[in-house]
Amino acid sequence: MTTPTTQSTVTPANRTPTKGDRFQSTNPEDFPVPYGKDEDWRFTPLRRLRGLQKNDGAPAARQQISVDTAARQQISVDTADQAGVTYTELPMDDGRVGRAGLPVDRPAAESWTHCEVADYISIDKESVLTEPVTIVITGAGDDVTTYGTTVVDLGNFAEAVVVIRYEGDGVHSDNLEFVLGDGSQLTVVVWEDWGRTAVHLSNSHVLVGRDATVRHTSAIFGGDVVRALPHVRYAGPGGDAEMLGVYFADAGQYFEQRLLVDHSQPNCRSNVLYKGALQGEEGRHGTEARTVWIGDCLIRPDATGTDTYETNKNLVLTGGARADAIPNLEIQTGEIVGAGHAATVGRFDDEHMFYLMSRGIPDEVARRLIIRGFFSDVIRRVPVEQVRNSLEDVVEQELANTVL
Repeated sequence: MTTPTTQSTVTPANRTPTKGDRFQSTNPEDFPVPYGKDEDWRFTPLRRLRGLQKNDGAPAARQQISVDTAARQQISVDTADQAGVTYTELPMDDGRVGRAGLPVDRPAAESWTHCEVADYISIDKESVLTEPVTIVITGAGDDVTTYGTTVVDLGNFAEAVVVIRYEGDGVHSDNLEFVLGDGSQLTVVVWEDWGRTAVHLSNSHVLVGRDATVRHTSAIFGGDVVRALPHVRYAGPGGDAEMLGVYFADAGQYFEQRLLVDHSQPNCRSNVLYKGALQGEEGRHGTEARTVWIGDCLIRPDATGTDTYETNKNLVLTGGARADAIPNLEIQTGEIVGAGHAATVGRFDDEHMFYLMSRGIPDEVARRLIIRGFFSDVIRRVPVEQVRNSLEDVVEQELANTVL
């Protein structure tokens, strides 16, 4: 199965006439094996991917996944179907799989071919879930490579909160899909809570229906190497997407996030806000903390009335840490409400430090207060109290181990 993201003609020889026209295919042979000089892979530490970039014979297994539909259990006095949410497995050639998008790189295509079924979570139209749907994907151990495809499908005017949590150790590659029907509202939290040695590569596609709203939060704290590619597209006018992210890289960790928001419909909105902190160790090989954030936003000729802004801010807490922040904005029509981007990489604000220390707060305490406030701007927007509290606890744990 091969398809471009739009009606533009996209071939392997001419993959990106615009940033939004990413070549898509489920056949790994349609993609070259990634090398360090390739634009899409030039930051990624390929030697640390443990074969995921080329599928060098590593043992493969299906992802270990459990789905907790708390809303269904609380509401159901009848059958699960009446609760409005169902979880099932679909064959990969089912028409409900791949609607939001197909793999855009070789590891994602390899993952697709290794999956016999997709994990499919469906929320019925007009259903309003009062409890989150929790999906837990568990690594199978350091010596096992797992693959998965997970689809979350909201019917028209449905409302739901979905939490996807990765945990354990292992090597994992997967494809995530979120399909929003017209007028629906989805809040999703993707939490990378891996063990310290895990490697994870992920393609993620979000298809926003007419007048639909998605609030997507990415939280990356665990893992050795994590590379995530969220891709947002609009299926009708009036769509609204808010993409939030928090990440904290310690010595030896590498986190890379490449976002694309593709505005092709009129009167749609997007807001991107990612914040990260890094602490590494100087002078020792393999102890650098490294993050890469690339935010692409495309406004096509028909996307009149677009309102978009993207921001990435990074706090470098120690030496031996490096953050790359690259926002890109491509505008093909002048009939928009507004568009802009900003990115920063730096240390503490001296004025904030002076203000706190002038009121008797010790240097170390002042620095930690600033870091908490730095992350709280994103975390407070997560509507699920339990998840919000858990993320704040993780930040506290990171601060306890921070060398300031």
